[in-house]
Amino acid sequence: MEWHSNAELLALIRNELYTAAIGDVCDQIGLRNQFLPASLRPLGCSPVPLLAGRAMPVLEITISDEPDPRQPFGLMLEALDALQQDELYVAAGVAPAFALFGELMSIAAMRRGAAGAVCDGYVRDTERILALGFPVYCRGSYGRDQRYRGIVREYRIPVDIGGVHINPGEMIVGDADGLIAIPRAAEAEVFTRALSAARQEKLARSALEQGMSANEAFSRFGVL
Repeated sequence: MEWHSNAELLALIRNELYTAAIGDVCDQIGLRNQFLPASLRPLGCSPVPLLAGRAMPVLEITISDEPDPRQPFGLMLEALDALQQDELYVAAGVAPAFALFGELMSIAAMRRGAAGAVCDGYVRDTERILALGFPVYCRGSYGRDQRYRGIVREYRIPVDIGGVHINPGEMIVGDADGLIAIPRAAEAEVFTRALSAARQEKLARSALEQGMSANEAFSRFGVL
């Protein structure tokens, strides 16, 4: 391993890696269902900045009765206040017809050092979130509020998004090609091998730019 802390690992991921390289390694070691659904896209950013952080999963449910006036959003506010440095607010449970995240939630998350948010559903206040520069991945924008329609039931619990199991503290990486979750038990192997592959790809890219054939580049560097 080339890192000795979470901060060092995040720096390596943000400076050298991308989801395709990570996904290739996951495939090679038998983890072939780690990409989240392709419908989860970065919110209106171009170019798309790389997102990396540890999951703080949040379970959202729909409601049909009036919410408790003392907790109209369930445990959402408590979950926001529980965010830690470089964590991701990961909202899952259902893909409802209302927004799971917005501007004020973004501000609260940013002030706690969160790295971004991943929402298996919609978000709102799109232009304001973009102005903040807070990375959010979601299914799209929709102004309908979650109040009276949904609540956060629990947080820091395992969740499932599109068949991908996400445990608290697991690393999630996102870029223009999507989002990928890496199981904690495989983290050291995945990132060590992905860093090696990404560096080999840089060498292959340089060789191809100088006229090397694709066959020779693959033979020499093992990537293409």
